[in-house]
Amino acid sequence: MKKKKVLFVCVHNSAHSQMAEAFLNSIDGERFSAESAGLEPGRLNPTVVRVMQDVGIDITQNETNSVREFLEEGRSYDYVITVCDESSASECPVFPGDSNRLHWSFEDPSGFSGTSEEIQEKIKTVRDSIRSKVEEFIDSV
Repeated sequence: MKKKKVLFVCVHNSAHSQMAEAFLNSIDGERFSAESAGLEPGRLNPTVVRVMQDVGIDITQNETNSVREFLEEGRSYDYVITVCDESSASECPVFPGDSNRLHWSFEDPSGFSGTSEEIQEKIKTVRDSIRSKVEEFIDSV
């Protein structure tokens, strides 16, 4: 069986899209091959790395990727899923092609404030929401 190719897209590819990619590959890598990219790739959020390790997923070696580079390489996907929050939706890049397009809105961890513990708890909430949405997606496809 050919794996369905999924691209998760957000602005910086530093948090949401990285978590979604990791969950889909971890939960159902038999049926799906997930990647992630951003319009303006930044640095991987170290708190996101820690909260993913808390659930047994190591993304320490992940790099942030550019949507532009994926386009130039001619990559194609069965699904392109944007995971920007509503306030960033206008900046969230669109990947052209004939893929099925979905939008999942999650709060942006880069905008969280508070103590490091408070920020970590907020990111865990986003992480758990992303995992639930990925599980729903798997069940629906």
